[in-house]
Amino acid sequence: MKGARFLSVSSEAEKLWEATMERQGPSGCPLAAKTASFQDAVGMLNTLQTNASYLEQAKSQRGDPQKQLEAMELFLARSGLQVEDLDRLNIIHVTGTKGKGSTCAFTEHILRNYGLKTGFFRSPGSSPHLVQVRERIRINGQPISCDLFTKHFWRLYRRLEDTKDGSGASMPTYFRFLTLMAFHVFLQEKVDLAVVEVGIGGAYDCTNIVRRPVVCGVSSLGLDHTSLLGDTVEKIAWQKGGIFKPGIPAFTVLQSEGPLAVLRERAQQIACPLYLCPPLEALEEGGPPLTLGLQGEHQRSNAALALQLARCWLQQQEHRDLGELKTSRVSGSWQLPLAPVFQPTSHMCHGLQNTEWPGRTQVLQHGPLTWYLDGAHTTSSVQACVRWFRQALQRNQRPTSGPEVRVLLFNSTGDRDPAALLKLLQPCQFDYAVFCPNLTEVSSPGSADQQNFTVTLDQVLIRCLAHQQHWSHLGEQASPALQSTPQPSGPVPHSPHRGSASSLVFSCVSHALQWISQGRDPVFQPSSPPRGFLAHPTASSGASVLQEAGAIHVLVTGSLHLVGGVLKLLEPSLSQ
Repeated sequence: MKGARFLSVSSEAEKLWEATMERQGPSGCPLAAKTASFQDAVGMLNTLQTNASYLEQAKSQRGDPQKQLEAMELFLARSGLQVEDLDRLNIIHVTGTKGKGSTCAFTEHILRNYGLKTGFFRSPGSSPHLVQVRERIRINGQPISCDLFTKHFWRLYRRLEDTKDGSGASMPTYFRFLTLMAFHVFLQEKVDLAVVEVGIGGAYDCTNIVRRPVVCGVSSLGLDHTSLLGDTVEKIAWQKGGIFKPGIPAFTVLQSEGPLAVLRERAQQIACPLYLCPPLEALEEGGPPLTLGLQGEHQRSNAALALQLARCWLQQQEHRDLGELKTSRVSGSWQLPLAPVFQPTSHMCHGLQNTEWPGRTQVLQHGPLTWYLDGAHTTSSVQACVRWFRQALQRNQRPTSGPEVRVLLFNSTGDRDPAALLKLLQPCQFDYAVFCPNLTEVSSPGSADQQNFTVTLDQVLIRCLAHQQHWSHLGEQASPALQSTPQPSGPVPHSPHRGSASSLVFSCVSHALQWISQGRDPVFQPSSPPRGFLAHPTASSGASVLQEAGAIHVLVTGSLHLVGGVLKLLEPSLSQ
């Protein structure tokens, strides 16, 4: 493709490695902690990504998935660990399609409230890091420091370099390397437990070399990564159930009948005790309602699963403060035994209330602009996002002067169906829809943390134009009934043509935010807009509307990469 911008991964790795070798000490060990920067480490890590053409080839020529797990075990051995060493981490292993990250966050917060030292690993296959890659490896809820990341990165990289034997891959891929690194960090830092989120699927995910977790969890299931996991929810459930282990308790939330039957069958085949979580209402009965730190009705299911995982972990470790058991009034015909109904302890309640998870149902109030950030990227998660956004709008007070404007900032990546996702967003009645790639700045590659070698610049811009065409087509199809549907009590959008918002495409996140905010965001204050910024009629007329608006509500969704790019600009402290 003309103008395609691929980076030569192998040559880039060689240059970075040579530069690092020049900084070696007398013993031949890299002086990474002293002289090589965090960005050097991230740059070298990025060379373990695959470029776009190779990625497509790999998808079409995938080998035996079981051999991929065996290869991961070999990398673990080369790094100086055996699978049995991972048992010391007292792992909580969590998979699912929707809500697994939130479930992990709730679980980690609950157990940290018991005074335990926690580790939390987010696999790169699950969702992207928002701003910096070190967010993926956390100790007591905080991303590991740049120094700690740099030290452990070079220690592991050199060990793998020194154990090359010419047979098979010499270095693990990006996903595998970070998983290995997380295990090393948690063992070195002597955490009491590690919450480990599965990347993609479960059965053949690189985290599934764990043999003896303390407990496993499966959050809500749906269609995602269908090219890798299968095109039905039942096939995906089979992959997710692959993390079950003989004799290790596992919990899941209420699923559709088909996938729930698959999970039950997977558990029975290996004698894994699998339990169904009762709804959160059952645990609240007889006590005060639970307050969740994460907004949205869908988070209640994630919180219910987290409570069972945390309680089971505490029980396995013979902890006494488990919460008083209650008589269950939950009725119905279930395919699985019901998990215990208990009164959550004060530690559990505080853990749920204090949970923070940037980029998920997150609200930032910046002057007249309210930013609603949610990395929803599947059909069901976008539906939940729409419910959350509309409920949030109803709670807001109308501005005393000036119109109220609603803006959608959207992008979608991978093998997802953007037309289906955009159709779900129509009921939000946006005045403007803005599309841009997940590039923070177009003039420079940005920080190494957000480099992505798997796509070209041309590809992502073409995809954004396709999103705009989908949106315009949906607007043309919008029926008079949709456009005249009475709005719920609360804010009313500015546009007299609700359902067919004007749309724009920008080349990067920064340019999109400049147009949306019109200099009115007290935090985001770029130097100057690019040349020809308002050349498009919609951009020019819309700028006037945004400048006069009494309130601007911006929903950012469709991709966690996009949300991360927005957060990097709106919350600069996250990059520090």
